[in-house]
Amino acid sequence: MNIEEFRAELETRLLIEKQYLTQEASSVNAEERLELLGKFNEKYKELIKRLAIENGIDLNESYPSENTSDSENLTYEQIILGKTMSVYDRLSDELYEEITNI
Repeated sequence: MNIEEFRAELETRLLIEKQYLTQEASSVNAEERLELLGKFNEKYKELIKRLAIENGIDLNESYPSENTSDSENLTYEQIILGKTMSVYDRLSDELYEEITNI
């Protein structure tokens, strides 16, 4: 699985988690709703680990660089976080809007 496929699968799973948390928000008080954002952050981290395991990716392994003279070797985890953070940011912003408007 390449990084773009990984990102797409992560986005799909995060969307599902966001929907569950939005539903949960309707049954809790306002203070607990904001705690759902932390729960979403944990789900993001868990999903990255789970997808890596499912696809045989060692998150601590160095990501193969196209430029072999690069002095900085990044791990798969760093690359994945860099490629997926915008997805997480967008979905967590949407979640925030949804749970604060209930």
